[in-house]
Amino acid sequence: MSDFSDANGVSDVFSLQQGTMPLLVSMPHIGTEIPAELQGGYTEDALRVEDTDWHLHRLYNCLPGVGASVLRPRYSRYVIDLNRPPDDAPMYPGASNTELCPTRFFSGEPLYKAGHEPGPEERIRRREAYWQPYHAALAAELARLKALHGFALLWDAHSIRSHIPWLFEGKLPDLNIGTASGASAHASITDAVVRACEAAPHISTAVNGRFKGGYITRHYGQPAGNVHAVQLEMCQSLYMQEVPPYAYEEALAWQVQPLLKMMVSGALDAAVHLYA
Repeated sequence: MSDFSDANGVSDVFSLQQGTMPLLVSMPHIGTEIPAELQGGYTEDALRVEDTDWHLHRLYNCLPGVGASVLRPRYSRYVIDLNRPPDDAPMYPGASNTELCPTRFFSGEPLYKAGHEPGPEERIRRREAYWQPYHAALAAELARLKALHGFALLWDAHSIRSHIPWLFEGKLPDLNIGTASGASAHASITDAVVRACEAAPHISTAVNGRFKGGYITRHYGQPAGNVHAVQLEMCQSLYMQEVPPYAYEEALAWQVQPLLKMMVSGALDAAVHLYA
């Protein structure tokens, strides 16, 4: 059975595996496909989709026992960025930003051959074809979990190369926890995630630093409505090679997976306590 038409997901643009706990893990940048009809407009390098959040589904396979729902897309962020607002407003004013339909690599270089960038009508088409189904599924799953449990926790999972001068100076902290400067999750949930990180003092951590949470965290994290959202942007150097062929490093992943499970479990336990 295809990953993108399983028993829970009903779309060929995303996969949804429903869990039993009030926890949804979203992986909006894990997709690697570019539709065949669009490939001719991209540069040859762009078709290698280097800015993917590589291997996150494999890294997060340490969580089945937590009972999480998992939502992930089929198509690359180069087609559409699911973590950007539908009106394409910049998420980080004053800093380098990628768009709803990105036109640049994280290096700042162009993704498209000259004259092939998506125009207004194409951007609308992509938003309707790819962005809206993912967000409809995300909203529906949060609503299902909230109806069952009285609340829901959204964990927005990301990874990124540790050095990207176009986006940030120097080396990024290993773990970047974002809660929209505290607006998207109760403080006790953030505190629980930070406490889990203290078990690994050799791994650097930042809270609401360069990455405070994108559209998904900011839009769906509504503590007053019993939905809490946390984004984790982690350096890929923790679990994989950051250069081609972007290989998964099993030994590194084994070291970070217990910490990852502690972070997510800690956040979930804190949320459960809020509504006990």
